Amino acid sequence: MKRRKMVVAAGFCVSFILGTLMNLLFIPGFEHHSERVHRHHHHHEKHTDAPARLQIDDSPPVEPATVGRLSELQRQIRERLDEVLRYRQAHWLGTGPLERRRLMDLEQRSEWELYKGIEKINHYDPSRSTPAVSIATKSHREITRESGLGCGSIDNVTNVQYLGSGYTKAVYRAALNSSFSVALKSVDFGGHDMENCVKKYASSADCYKLASFKIIKEMTLMERLQHPNILKLYGSCYQDSNDIKETVTAITELGSPLEMIQLLQTPWEERFRICLSLMRLLHYLAHSPLGSVTLLDFRPRQFVLVDGVLKVTDLDDASVEETPCSKSAPQDCLMEFPARNFTLPCHKGRCQGINQKRNLYNAYRFFFTYLLPHSAPSALRPLLDKIVNSTGELMWGTDETLAHLEKVLDIYRNGHYLKNNTRMHKTEYKRVSDSSISAENYRCWPSYQHDGCLLSVYSVDEAVDVCESHVQCRAFVMTNHTTWTGHQLVLFKTGASSMSVAPGKLSYVRLGETES
Repeated sequence: MKRRKMVVAAGFCVSFILGTLMNLLFIPGFEHHSERVHRHHHHHEKHTDAPARLQIDDSPPVEPATVGRLSELQRQIRERLDEVLRYRQAHWLGTGPLERRRLMDLEQRSEWELYKGIEKINHYDPSRSTPAVSIATKSHREITRESGLGCGSIDNVTNVQYLGSGYTKAVYRAALNSSFSVALKSVDFGGHDMENCVKKYASSADCYKLASFKIIKEMTLMERLQHPNILKLYGSCYQDSNDIKETVTAITELGSPLEMIQLLQTPWEERFRICLSLMRLLHYLAHSPLGSVTLLDFRPRQFVLVDGVLKVTDLDDASVEETPCSKSAPQDCLMEFPARNFTLPCHKGRCQGINQKRNLYNAYRFFFTYLLPHSAPSALRPLLDKIVNSTGELMWGTDETLAHLEKVLDIYRNGHYLKNNTRMHKTEYKRVSDSSISAENYRCWPSYQHDGCLLSVYSVDEAVDVCESHVQCRAFVMTNHTTWTGHQLVLFKTGASSMSVAPGKLSYVRLGETES
């Protein structure tokens, strides 16, 4: 009897273990990403050893709770689509009856098809006669080829390098030819947005659609907001990629990441250029064709440098919505930041100037306070301190802040910051034409050259002032290179024993002390 009980108990345990294993083996599941999946549209079908991707499998019968979750996902997709359509609304107002009728017809389609049709209409040229083929039937490959770079442009890119990822996008550098490189932006299948969405909604196709609308929104804003401090959109590519139809890749201008630690070590003139570029951008966004635009995700990593000019590269979190308010509820217009808060006035049901004020304070706390005052010419520091303090207190708007920065530029560019006196220099210098000094370097801070002392000056007199302020300096070379403001780059040296012929350059060698 005892043995029989033991056999029954053992059989029960074995059955339980087997049942558990069967459940683990056959329940619907999703691929776990131990590493971020980086993918290129042109590698998907050409390489069989490409990284694993999320798969869209035949789904089991859908439970009621799952239906509710999917409807919530569809609602989010529709909201993102509607946002893109609002940004394109100004284009529609100028279209003719044929385009408007097509827009009405497109309302019967799905969200994704609706956007694709509208994008094609936006590229419609009324001067081009196409009676036989409707624009709505054109492929995205044809559309992008007409408007700029497209799929054909990036089918054979070379030197592809992964640059980085955010919550939604992965960014790659690619060379179209030996002299022209671009940035490619696509949905990161191993990113935060995709992984979290798939875990919650169990639909990789719909989750891709939701994430891709961030790229589409960004492309739309790059098209609508044309400004030297906004990254250029060169084109886009839509093409099928195995399990997902119409994957989107944005083709943009390539910039270098903004490294704040490195910027703090650069000459003041370059740091001022970045702050001025940023302020010109914020002034444009405050008065853009779409209205006042705010950058909700305002961090240095959202910007890049292109030939020394600051450009915003991430626009998927930009917004033109201004906070609604009531005069009886001042808390409606409260702007909260880590260090302090601001309450703005309520005007005509909206928080007055909240978008530009938010941008301005973020410019102060991320850029101005670090980059503007330090190592600036002494005559400019009171003006720069006033700009920093006024933006930190939100005393000015974008118009007044930009006007003060442009004033600083004018003073600096024209040499008005230099002390206007007629005193004699303590030393005399011998001028040697068409010559340079190859060695005898010393380091100074901040310098355009890491292993030497290369600074910008307005004139020879300023170069003499700099040399006299450095204990090591015994000579300097006026190069034939200038900065963006027109100032001349000068190499300061400890001596002149290595002087050699160098057409176009001037060397000045200290002769000795003179009486003051």
